[in-house]
Amino acid sequence: MTYLDTAAQFYSEVAQTPEVGLCCVQSTPMQLPGLKIPLPIQEMNYGCGSTVHPAELVNQPTVLYVGVGGGLEALQFAYFTRRQGGVIAVDPVSEMRQAAARNLEIAKAENPWFETNFVDIRSGDAFNLPVEDNSVDIVAQNCLFNIFEPEDLARALGEAYRVLKPGGRLQMSDPIATRPIPEHLQQDERLRAMCLSGALTYEKYVQRIIKAGFGQVEIRARRPYRLLDRETYNLSENLLLESLDSVAFKVPIPEDGACIFTGKTAIYAGSEEYFDDGAGHILQKGVPGGVCDKTAAKLSAYAPQIMVTNSTWHYDGGGCC
Repeated sequence: MTYLDTAAQFYSEVAQTPEVGLCCVQSTPMQLPGLKIPLPIQEMNYGCGSTVHPAELVNQPTVLYVGVGGGLEALQFAYFTRRQGGVIAVDPVSEMRQAAARNLEIAKAENPWFETNFVDIRSGDAFNLPVEDNSVDIVAQNCLFNIFEPEDLARALGEAYRVLKPGGRLQMSDPIATRPIPEHLQQDERLRAMCLSGALTYEKYVQRIIKAGFGQVEIRARRPYRLLDRETYNLSENLLLESLDSVAFKVPIPEDGACIFTGKTAIYAGSEEYFDDGAGHILQKGVPGGVCDKTAAKLSAYAPQIMVTNSTWHYDGGGCC
């Protein structure tokens, strides 16, 4: 068996016998007006964060969801699309597809606005998405890509890039590691399937996204996820995993590098009414302006008349690059 076979077997098991709290952070599903999440879907909340960002789900986008799980985020996306086939949910594990279909039937009974044909559940995997090139507005995955070994992660990111329309978004939530995970844990296929040993560091994770061709990456949330303790995992010291929610845009990579937004701002404190660096960045005196990390580094050269704040690890638009 390959590690992917082990993962498929594991998720076949938890599709048939739900394991509450398997991967999820300690938070309840997003609450939206008129949306009721059935208990069986809540019990199969196998994500580590959220890929559903309501402010961006206007104009009924076509969403491709990779790894349907119990159907939680497919249902949440359908809340915004509300049309036949508006959400395409892909999963290679037949038992998981069957469980999601059953759960969405329950959701239909509990949500008058929902029709099961809003979600098109298809057989497929992250390496061979069953849709055409440049055909979807959003690709989303929650706590799946971290399972992949680096070469397979590159394949999955490249496949997401292929199917997205120009300007489309790859919305992801994955565990990341605060330092490289030791080899003996990486080779434990069961732990990898449980989202505990395949995580990359933040820097390597983001660079993988950029290498796939995405020209802009926005960090929506970064928070503690799990602690791998010394005794249980045979480590020299405890290792913290974090949950990272990100949105990557299918836009060209600028000549000076991709734009990565982590919640930094630049604030002009000089004597003029505004600051203009001549490169498209205009700051009003005393007013924080969101900037990407690349621009923040450049503007820090203007200290002390410009103050650059630290990353908040939350960004939802409005800045410049």
